Amino acid sequence: MIVVALFLQAAAPLPAPIGRQALPARGCAAFLWSRGPEPALVAMATSDPAAVRLALAGRPTDYPRGVQDGGDAGFGFAHRTEYILPDGTATLELALAARPDLAQGAAVTGATLTIVSAAAGAVVVPLGGLVGCAAATR
Repeated sequence: MIVVALFLQAAAPLPAPIGRQALPARGCAAFLWSRGPEPALVAMATSDPAAVRLALAGRPTDYPRGVQDGGDAGFGFAHRTEYILPDGTATLELALAARPDLAQGAAVTGATLTIVSAAAGAVVVPLGGLVGCAAATR
């Protein structure tokens, strides 16, 4: 006899839209939109200070950077950055490409945000976006 078990676990919270965000006063910011029929700005990662802004509990909150690896993606970002949440982590993986039509920034050619919650499991969100930098940043 073969017994098949299916375990269901609640998924980590999906990031909610964070609303309109301003370019930082210094450094660069990656503005990241969800992909799908109705894209929404769901994350903003900043290089200075190194943090990610997410709305996981109803309002936008900045979470500090933890570990970076995977090499330099450019504009003050690593290819893989882990941010510290109250009960888990948010890991941003991104690929950037400078383009001649974008001054002081780059295109996000690929990105995923993996949110892992100790209490609620994990979710992976595909993203797209743009990087913008303060005028004094090169």
